[in-house]
Amino acid sequence: MSASARLNELGIELPEVAKPLASYVPAVRSGNLVYTSGQLPMQAGKLAATGKLGDDVTPEQGRALARICTLNALAAVDSLVGIDAVTQVVKVVGFVASAPGFNGQPGVVNGASHLLAEVFGDHGSHARSAVGVAELPLDSPVEVELVVEVG
Repeated sequence: MSASARLNELGIELPEVAKPLASYVPAVRSGNLVYTSGQLPMQAGKLAATGKLGDDVTPEQGRALARICTLNALAAVDSLVGIDAVTQVVKVVGFVASAPGFNGQPGVVNGASHLLAEVFGDHGSHARSAVGVAELPLDSPVEVELVVEVG
């Protein structure tokens, strides 16, 4: 089943590509790889939430925000090459704005990984980094970037 058909089956519509906050583009293709810029949990031009995991944002909320980030990253891929061109998700990097003592970054970034598995099945299996950081742009709790292989 194609990724677009799977998204439709799941009742998921990719959002419009989030506008860059500075001098960069949402995604770049190099050979058979597409790299996305870090995507925030933007919905209709606004952050879905702000703050830090372990303070203002729960791990459950963080997982949902990572999912939104990933949808935005997929929208960037789709705008560049079409979502059905993806043959493999290669790498996910998740940044989690973390309060002191919060060490649940891997669980938060699971929001991204689980969505990719839902959409791409075995081709959604990927290498991953989940990094705790002090601050993210606009006080975002989560940021996700993807590297995907395309055919």
